[in-house]
Amino acid sequence: METIAYGDFAKLDIRVGKITDVKRHENADKLYIVQIDVGEQSLQTVTSLVPYYTEEELIGKQVTVLCNLSKAKMRGEISECMLLCAETGDESESVLLTPERLMPAGTKIV
Repeated sequence: METIAYGDFAKLDIRVGKITDVKRHENADKLYIVQIDVGEQSLQTVTSLVPYYTEEELIGKQVTVLCNLSKAKMRGEISECMLLCAETGDESESVLLTPERLMPAGTKIV
């Protein structure tokens, strides 16, 4: 496993977020378009969680979000951040990382 310096880790802006809206991507079977409250702003991500979660399971869920990821276009939609998950090597399971207790949206992960 490659190691990194603390300074590299400190560049990551990881925060507690709350999912406020979820809709299926019209042109992709496994993608959701998700709006996430991360405190002072709302960010959008395109995520491949359809096989693992229903829309109802995601709405209102607290999640861990990498906020300062470069924007990317996925199937025509802008993805501004990344939801952090634990995923098995064969991708049969993917589980969102969530705080142990409720925390305010925007709380920094350190």
